[in-house]
Amino acid sequence: MAKAPVLTPRADDFPRWYQDLITKAELADNGPVRGTMVIRPYGYGLWERMQAELDARIKETGTQNAYFPLLIPQSYLTKEADHVEGFAPELAVVTHGGGKELEEPAVVRPTSEMIINASFAKWVQSYRDLPLLINQWANVVRWELRPRLFLRTTEFLWQEGHTAHATYEDARDFAAHIHREVYEDFLVNVCAMDVVPGRKTVKERFAGAINTLTLEGMMGDGKALQMATSHELGQNFAKAFNTRYLSREGRQELVWQTSWGSTTRMIGALVMMHGDDDGLRVPPRLAQTQAVVLAIKGDEAVLAKVREIGDRLKAAGVRVQVDTRTDVPFGRRAVDWELKGVPVRIEVGPRDLEAGTAMLARRIPGGTSQAFGSGGGKEPVALDALPALLPAALEEDQTLLLAQARERRRSRTTEVASFDEAVETAVAGGWARIPWATLGPGGEAALAEHGVSVRCLVAEDGAVPAADDAPGNVAVVARAY
Repeated sequence: MAKAPVLTPRADDFPRWYQDLITKAELADNGPVRGTMVIRPYGYGLWERMQAELDARIKETGTQNAYFPLLIPQSYLTKEADHVEGFAPELAVVTHGGGKELEEPAVVRPTSEMIINASFAKWVQSYRDLPLLINQWANVVRWELRPRLFLRTTEFLWQEGHTAHATYEDARDFAAHIHREVYEDFLVNVCAMDVVPGRKTVKERFAGAINTLTLEGMMGDGKALQMATSHELGQNFAKAFNTRYLSREGRQELVWQTSWGSTTRMIGALVMMHGDDDGLRVPPRLAQTQAVVLAIKGDEAVLAKVREIGDRLKAAGVRVQVDTRTDVPFGRRAVDWELKGVPVRIEVGPRDLEAGTAMLARRIPGGTSQAFGSGGGKEPVALDALPALLPAALEEDQTLLLAQARERRRSRTTEVASFDEAVETAVAGGWARIPWATLGPGGEAALAEHGVSVRCLVAEDGAVPAADDAPGNVAVVARAY
């Protein structure tokens, strides 16, 4: 008998499926203030794994972590015109504190370029202080009109990097390094996410930047999602705060700057790129729990064996959790772990114990390792073989998830030659690639009438263009979250 669906099928209602999964996999709940969210322990565990992987990569660049205030004097935001104009509709402003009206309203940070530059202006004195490389892990507030858990919430968590350099070239190269060696490496090699690295158009770039680099991913419904961005800020903020340094030649020079960030939106991307009708599928390298060992019954010998298996797998380098909650029906527990996307379930009962085996269920179907099952069902595996087999199977599943995501984008991306074809492709749930010289800023503006946008510009060979108008630039056009 086929099991009853726990989630709304993706093909029937993708947004409803997404909301069902977020709730039933216990990732997050809506907060009491509209647009806020409560990140539950399982969802926060994913964020902690993302933090750890990203933080290590960020620190390898020489960047150090710091923390800056949540509240920013409102006057700071007026110092850079494009920046304040870009964020004005999203600002949350504090006007009263301690029962009194504040002399100057304070803005709850939507981003920290302004407050950080106030410090940079004090810290940078000479070329010896450069490059100055700072990152912070924090929360920000942007007042969202149409909130959706993890994708667009009034308050979200992120990391934001801010750097100051002596030359334009140094800043440009550092922004590009973060883009490819930190963000793309993490998303592809840890999250198994297929992403397109590109350059934002002038219309889509970060407010106050001279260039924005982006990584765009195709979700399960064909829409695009901006995953992480890295910005060249030029000298716009340095001029606003008079952030100067004494050069080797004895001249006072403005610094060149970058900023870059990634957010809890990546959890939403994880759901929409890898999830299926049975729930989440977590890439093994990211998973906080790579394998769960379940006791089918509360027999003392079974409980002892599952704990022993857990210890042996931990010794083999596997992140494992032992589930001995035999007062909860086994079927319910199996479905819960499937919903949460744990890559491997190891199920042990009295009969398995007698046979010296365990029943294995791989969450990601399609693997070819016959000794460990191919996914999509259960197969018996010798208990003694688990520590040797499991790491290889997890790596196979990691590779498989990335391959599936790449095939989705490949199969749903179309080369087009006209505006109408680009709109038709995007509205139908795919991505269109159209020469930027054909579309241009005028065509880009007209796309908005159809709920479509240029996600990024790429070179003909897929590289990131060196300029907005570089010959051969191709616009990637899609509907987006």
